[in-house]
Amino acid sequence: MAQYALLILPSANRVYADSAVELTVAELMAFERGVLRKGVAEVGTRSVGGVPYVTFEAGELDERDLAVLGNLSAVYALFEVVGELLRPVELRRLDRFDDDLITIQKYPGKTNEQFTKLLLNVTLLASGFGGELLERRFRVLDPLCGRGTTLNQALMYGFDAAGVDRDQKDFEAYSAFIQTWLKRKRIKHKAEFGPVRRERQVVAKRLRIELAAEKGDYKAGETQLLDVVNTDTVRAREFFKDGSFDLIMTDAPYGVQHGSRTAGKGLVRSPEDLLAEAAPVWARLLRGGGALGIAWNTFVVKRELAAGLLERAGLEVVDEEPYRSFRHRVDQAIMRDVLVARKPA
Repeated sequence: MAQYALLILPSANRVYADSAVELTVAELMAFERGVLRKGVAEVGTRSVGGVPYVTFEAGELDERDLAVLGNLSAVYALFEVVGELLRPVELRRLDRFDDDLITIQKYPGKTNEQFTKLLLNVTLLASGFGGELLERRFRVLDPLCGRGTTLNQALMYGFDAAGVDRDQKDFEAYSAFIQTWLKRKRIKHKAEFGPVRRERQVVAKRLRIELAAEKGDYKAGETQLLDVVNTDTVRAREFFKDGSFDLIMTDAPYGVQHGSRTAGKGLVRSPEDLLAEAAPVWARLLRGGGALGIAWNTFVVKRELAAGLLERAGLEVVDEEPYRSFRHRVDQAIMRDVLVARKPA
């Protein structure tokens, strides 16, 4: 068995950085359970030169294992431990675009990019398709997509991305950002933006973009699809077919800065009410074997209650380790946790 040391990616968010080591250990165990061919053992932490590393033992990692590990949300570099020395191990990532697709947007309430990637990873790994991480073009929906951090991460992986959000300002801000970014990067794409009309009434606004990282792929019709609708999440089935998504994931309102307050301010549901009303809709949109991952503030809704609402919607909650080890503090008023559930095949 070889010993490896994983260097954590620095985080601009100090509070998240304090939790990054423990979260990476849990995420690594989800990878081990879901997709790594070589099992890992003796997972722990170690300080080298005053810098924290996540350490583990494994058989000699092959090319596929390294391609998998390259997508850990917080991995900065991987080393094989040889005596007192660290030998660099080359990692390969799924990333199709420059990382400023993820990092360039800055606004209050934005979810940490590393956490968004972690949530996507652990949701995918809990699905019936986790073993196809490197080959499958997953279809991902964020039903509370805000300004599109989840959508951008899905695009980065080469997946199809769809989103729903009722906030018109967020929808328009994301639409402007992604179209400007694609033009500035000279990425081949075709965009359609405008109102959705039914019975002569405007019922929503919609942005649809076909794009490809490589010009040759675009010419051959090998394109990714981005599809975002400005509407209430409980109406998502009016715009997307049942059983059309492999993964649904979202960072739910925390009930603090951008949670529900009053109808007069346009935020009319508590996180609990939102989940109770929306979970059955989201479950219908998942295909069999697909998974739903949600992050939320446990100070507002207890884990047992959230799990019960997902089960009532017909989903099977993944409640064993490492899926009970993602709880971490965001700030004084927010203790964030992750809940993942599968739809029976």
